[in-house]
Amino acid sequence: MNDDHELLTITEAAAITRAPLATLRYWRHLGTGPRSFRLGRRVVYRRTDLETWIDAQQKSTGTTRR
Repeated sequence: MNDDHELLTITEAAAITRAPLATLRYWRHLGTGPRSFRLGRRVVYRRTDLETWIDAQQKSTGTTRR
């Protein structure tokens, strides 16, 4: 499987975003968080969708830190 299409669990997505699990669940409820979907009983995130969402958050704040 190509790493770009790697599926991440909500726990792995929370580690990447450094946000609590409850926050990711809340964002999912509001429809404002990274794109996710159900695969069976689990919520999963594609790595590319997560990275795209993170980039969009950075652009929307207008700040870039290095």
